[in-house]
Amino acid sequence: MNIIIREAAERDSEVIIGFQKQMAKETEELILDSDTIFKGVHAVFNDAGKGKYFVAEESGKIIASLMITFEWSDWRNSNVWWFQSVYVLPEFRRHGVFRKMYTHVRELALSSGVAGLRLYVESNNNRAHLTYEAMGMNSDHYRMYEWLR
Repeated sequence: MNIIIREAAERDSEVIIGFQKQMAKETEELILDSDTIFKGVHAVFNDAGKGKYFVAEESGKIIASLMITFEWSDWRNSNVWWFQSVYVLPEFRRHGVFRKMYTHVRELALSSGVAGLRLYVESNNNRAHLTYEAMGMNSDHYRMYEWLR
C-alpha cells in the first residue's frame, strides 16, 4: 500500500463526517445528529484554534482520518496535542494506517515544540488499547473523568 498522510482540507469534510457517524455507531452505538456533526466538522475548518484534521489516502481514496485538538500546559509552557475522532475504514485496519498517521503527527509535534501527545479511548475498545500501547503510549499516568451533556 502506498499511503499518503496529509492535512485535511474542507473539501474532505463529507468523508470525515461519514467516518464520524460510522465510528460513533460502531464504538458506542450512537447515531450522531447530521446537522450537529456537519457544523462541528466545519467549525474546525473555519477556526484553526479548534484543531485540525489529517487524512490518510491510498490510491486517491481517503481511508482514515483523525483530528488534533490543543491543550495548553502551563506546567510545560507548551501545547499538548490530543488525538480525537480517529477512524480507519474496516478493510484497512491492522495494516499500519494509524501508525503512519501517528508517526506523521508526532514528527510535526516534535518540530513544533509540542510537549506531548494524548488520546482517550472508549474503555472497552481493547483493540485500540493494544494499538496505542504498541506505539509506546501508556495509560499509567492519568485517569480521565468527564461530564458531557
